[in-house]
Order: sequence, then C-alpha cells, then structure tokens
Amino acid sequence: MVGRKITIRIARERVFARGHPNIKGSHRTTIEITKDAWLTPRGDCIIGISANKALKDFNPLFKYYARHSKTRIIVVLKVGSLKEVIAGYGHPNLTYESATSIVIRKSTYTCPRTLMIRSNKSAVDIDRRIIKALRLGAKLIVDFYAIPPPILF
Repeated sequence: MVGRKITIRIARERVFARGHPNIKGSHRTTIEITKDAWLTPRGDCIIGISANKALKDFNPLFKYYARHSKTRIIVVLKVGSLKEVIAGYGHPNLTYESATSIVIRKSTYTCPRTLMIRSNKSAVDIDRRIIKALRLGAKLIVDFYAIPPPILF
C-alpha cells in the first residue's frame, strides 16, 4: 500500500548510577552497570555502581522487544556534558532476570545479566574523559532504547 505509515513504538528505560575510584573501563568485550555499592579493582568492565535498576526492573515491553534478534538496542551514556552511544542487538535467549546487573556484550554470549549482544563498543572503547569523570565519582545517566523490527507489530 503506497503512503501507508508505520508507527514503531520504542521501549525506553533510564538508569541512574555513579562512578567509583576503582573504575578502569579497560575490559575488551563487556560493559557493566551494577546495583552493588562497591567495586574492587578487578571489575574492569564496570563503569557504574549503585544503579537504581537492574535488568529485572526493566519494563515488560523492553524485555519483549529485546528477545528478538533483529531488535536494535541503543545505549546512551551521559556524564555531565559528555555522551557515548553504544549499539547492539537483542536475542531470543535474553532473560533479563538479573536483580543486580546490566551487561553489554560484544560477543553473542547470553546469560541472565546480558542486556544485548554484538555491541559495537566495550568498556575500553568508552571516551576516556567519561571514564576519568566516573573514577572521580561523577553521576552516570544511562538511557536504553529497544527499537524492534516492524515484524513485531
């Protein structure tokens, strides 16, 4: 049908977290945000702690969209005036069951902590100015968008 308009409903979540002196942002395959209020030096993928949400807390529509392999998931990290955009995909095996974590993966590995797979960035790829600010305890705002393929409508 010519001129038919398709409306796509995007699911959105916002998470608030903060930095910590042990943030390194040096992991080559993952990024993690956690509800935990502490961080050891070994947590080189963790960029935010004391998050107000984990995957289990995401809304049902976001979780539904994320379980489709063609759903695009976009993550926007904001620290002060600095921004970083990360893109990846959903997958049918994503359960969003973690009550403590949100993990972005470059790989295709899935577990209850996985937000998305096939990410275009990992912790080591994040702007070093953002990592430095987080190391100094800056506030982190993270917006998550799930953009489903038209077939889900």
